[in-house]
Amino acid sequence: MAVSTTTANELTQEQVQKILVQPLEAKSLFLASGPRIFDTNGSQVRVPKMGGPTTPAWHGENEQITEQDPEFDEITLLPSTMKSVKVLTRYSNEMARQSIVSLDAALKDRLVTDVASTLDAAFFGSTGDGITTPKGMLAWEGVQTLDAAAADIGLDALVDAWGMALAANVDMARLRWFMRPEAFTALRKIKQGTGSNQYVLTPDATQDGVFRLFGSPVVITPRLPLDGESQQSVVLADMTQVAVARDQAPTVKILDQTFGDFDQQAIRVTARYDVAPLNPEAVVRIENVA
Repeated sequence: MAVSTTTANELTQEQVQKILVQPLEAKSLFLASGPRIFDTNGSQVRVPKMGGPTTPAWHGENEQITEQDPEFDEITLLPSTMKSVKVLTRYSNEMARQSIVSLDAALKDRLVTDVASTLDAAFFGSTGDGITTPKGMLAWEGVQTLDAAAADIGLDALVDAWGMALAANVDMARLRWFMRPEAFTALRKIKQGTGSNQYVLTPDATQDGVFRLFGSPVVITPRLPLDGESQQSVVLADMTQVAVARDQAPTVKILDQTFGDFDQQAIRVTARYDVAPLNPEAVVRIENVA
């Protein structure tokens, strides 16, 4: 009997595919939603802002015109105390040489993705103080709020939020909805009546994967946080009224000498951002959605 791969499989050469399977991950969506991005060299960003309107009045012939003093304000971003997102991974030179995939490229993709995810979670979040970490969308002050009273999200709540934006003179053509997958799924399940099999919301048959509610695009992200009672928020916002200060986009640095005494290399990824609403009334937040 001849020796075969069946009887001596320990001696066969394994075939390892030169690909690296990536996990399924949420895309970075905040910066792709159209905020106004201001690049800076690391210094604080000040965005001038016009205050409330003046009150012109009707005056007759030879009557003294009432003097008005416009008010001004400013939005400040990226104070010197603002921290950066940073991550560093070391690997041995032996591992770099023996890896069947480009190890530095794989690690770079992994770390850049994780930094972008960290930024997205902060921008959509309910934490941050605006001093050392960016204040997230659900922590912004002065925005319009609508209490869902711990009920399932419904179309009436969306119309109410839409009406609040309309009353605030928001550019309705630029609005976007932000919601978690569970909230959007609940909306899609709404049917036309009891016993009906027809859904109220139907996708656009001419466009793949594009969702709209009352004419505004829907951004679906799991990074909108849940509170302690598993309730959530839905946000309607004009992202052109949101400012992002960018000191440093996710930047990769290969450190090939720093850990030379260990015969190691390292990859470092850093990023520094801040975010704030230019006009908070352009943001409507539906709170306490079950």
